[in-house]
Amino acid sequence: MKLILQKIRYADLTARQKENFNFQKISGVLADYGYQTIRLTDDWNGADFLAQHVTDTRILRVQLKSRLCFYKKYSGGDLWICFRYLKSGEWFLYPHDLTFEAMKTAGTFGESESWAKGGFSFPHISAENLKILKPYRLE
Repeated sequence: MKLILQKIRYADLTARQKENFNFQKISGVLADYGYQTIRLTDDWNGADFLAQHVTDTRILRVQLKSRLCFYKKYSGGDLWICFRYLKSGEWFLYPHDLTFEAMKTAGTFGESESWAKGGFSFPHISAENLKILKPYRLE
């Protein structure tokens, strides 16, 4: 039997399918950095998956998102946020609290109605925010 493979269109996937798709993609990227990933069936302390380094005891708790974001519920939790920037296709993996503070200090994040409700996500990323995110870009 011949196997016929046909690529899918990301835009045609459901939200849950997109999350599964992105988990598979980022797992491959993180493997290049020496991390093995473990998918969690339910958010555990805010994490969608764990990333364990192969040569030491580092374990990252990672929340997978569709774009740059910050949420009050993630504050103080030593949580990493991972997203693929659709405009460039680049992946970013950043520490939530440290990056939030850097953006506040730089004046690129301010109070908003959505922040007052608990969180904020960036539909577009400014050049200044990309500078702050640069150390967390995965190649």
